[in-house]
Amino acid sequence: MYHIILTQSSTFLIGDIAKLLGIIMNWLFEFTSSFGIENIGLSIILFTLVVKTIMFPMTIKQQKFSKISAVMNPEIRAIQEKYKGKSDQESMMRMQEETKAVYAKYGTSPTGGCLQLLIQLPILYALFRVINNIPAYVASVKAVFMNIVTPLMATGGFVEKITPFAEAHAMTKADFTQANYVIDLLYKFTDEEWMELIGKFPDLTAVITENMERINHMNNFLGINLAESPGFALTPALLIPILSGVTQWLSTKLMTANQPMMNSGDEENTMASSMKMMNNLMPLMSAFFCITMPAGLGIYWVATSVFMIIQQLILNMYFNRMDIEELIMKNLEKANKKRAKKGLPPQKVSNVAKQTVRNIENAEQIKEEQKKRIEQTKNQIKESTEYYNKGVAKPGSLAAKANMVQQYNERTEKKKK
Repeated sequence: MYHIILTQSSTFLIGDIAKLLGIIMNWLFEFTSSFGIENIGLSIILFTLVVKTIMFPMTIKQQKFSKISAVMNPEIRAIQEKYKGKSDQESMMRMQEETKAVYAKYGTSPTGGCLQLLIQLPILYALFRVINNIPAYVASVKAVFMNIVTPLMATGGFVEKITPFAEAHAMTKADFTQANYVIDLLYKFTDEEWMELIGKFPDLTAVITENMERINHMNNFLGINLAESPGFALTPALLIPILSGVTQWLSTKLMTANQPMMNSGDEENTMASSMKMMNNLMPLMSAFFCITMPAGLGIYWVATSVFMIIQQLILNMYFNRMDIEELIMKNLEKANKKRAKKGLPPQKVSNVAKQTVRNIENAEQIKEEQKKRIEQTKNQIKESTEYYNKGVAKPGSLAAKANMVQQYNERTEKKKK
């Protein structure tokens, strides 16, 4: 099956979102071009900034849900333990109703965290489509390709001459009587293939050369051709997968640092281990994808991770100042307003929930105190070592050790007096 690179997506919902995002991408490219900067890489970075800003409110909601879940989970687990081993329909329905009541009490729902991800998924797929199909959505970029495609298709024997290139890029089933598919193929060309194309169409040398140079200029970002995959060769393009992995790792670390800590009695070790493994694998997967896919997509991933790091630093400061109990009460207040409209009585947060909040806050406080004690111990060891090593003797030598014994004896004698 051939790979369509530039043809616009017609997939339900994703295609519509991609068209909307394509309009933004096209506007950004036109905007930078108005300043004489025709660069796809810069447009991708600006495009990423706009999209992350649009999705920022969803990120806040998702992380608020994580905060509330840490308080709510002990009650959910208590219900699950209560009905453990009971598989009859009545028990299952009761467990479901009690679980639903707990979520309602905290002003959220079982789909609270998943909903944000479900909304983001089609957007992310559409983003991938736009970034990987720039000429399909940016009219001025496509126009440059059309300057080559139109005379090429008008040349006799065009399809036969273009077929070897199609075979090299696994596009043998593409219909090259349609301009979009020809652009699909040309967008994947390396410098060597452009030269080979000129050799097959010598009468179009001037047209191909002029527009090829403009295409390369638009695709060039800091010496990297965004249409080509970095691969494993030692070229500047290899920096993209490296940066992608590093920035992804930093972003993940910052995100997990903001997650509330539970006390040592928390029984979610399996889930925590799975999440830790996933967090460690994601940077490696990101680097691998950036090696095998066009560099333009890698630029998008690096830019996304950098903006996520900035966003997470802001969110961490915001959540560190926020009281978890206050967050729960605000959420519950909103939920109770909805219940009042339905004629239902207000929900109350249980003492168990309040105790869980205190446990989380105490765990975080204990962690900070442990850090301070470790730092204090290090300073004491350093001061002690400096005291015993002072003098003319070389540190670690026999003379230095003799000095240590002598100074220890002197200090002991002073204490006796």
